[in-house]
Amino acid sequence: MKYPKLRELKEALRAIIKGPYTTSFPKKPVTVCERLRGRPYFHEQDCIGCAACAQVCPTGAIEFKDEVVDGKWLRSFVVHWDVCIFCGQCQANCPTGKGIILSSEFAFATCKGRSELQCKMQKELVICEHCGNKILPYEQYLWVAARLGVLCFTNPSLIVFSLRRFGLALKDKFKEFVGGELFRADRFRILCPRCRREVVIKS
Repeated sequence: MKYPKLRELKEALRAIIKGPYTTSFPKKPVTVCERLRGRPYFHEQDCIGCAACAQVCPTGAIEFKDEVVDGKWLRSFVVHWDVCIFCGQCQANCPTGKGIILSSEFAFATCKGRSELQCKMQKELVICEHCGNKILPYEQYLWVAARLGVLCFTNPSLIVFSLRRFGLALKDKFKEFVGGELFRADRFRILCPRCRREVVIKS
């Protein structure tokens, strides 16, 4: 019969006195450190819909899609938590720094299917008043105008957008005539880069 080593006896006595080294998770909640990177969440009020997070995501866990829903251009975002590696690149590259933030949640196993491991959000897009094509999200237009300050008045589209936002300019009464030829007066409408370039060349 082999006798246990003194080192093993020492560890056994220490475990009896101090208790187990492991936690009682998941029966009891565990306290995590402040810098733990958990599942990311969109903060809709601070997100401008620029899709920078989706472009820098190394695993493609963040997807976005632009589509027409009920006559409006919308940009739909989906974060797939089951694909996310919690690297924090989305939060680090967010222009506002608050649009998408990693939480401290690390345990989110489910038996209901992968559709439960998603976070979704939608943003309305500003459309070109001539060709009807999408330009960028409404909140991103607001963010750019706020960042530029008075310099936003160097861009005709931003001028019209800012004045309409403050109720100082009416919506284009000729908006129903979408398409056709562009004229000099069309410079003071919200246009996409392609239509804006055509107006500038013609004027």
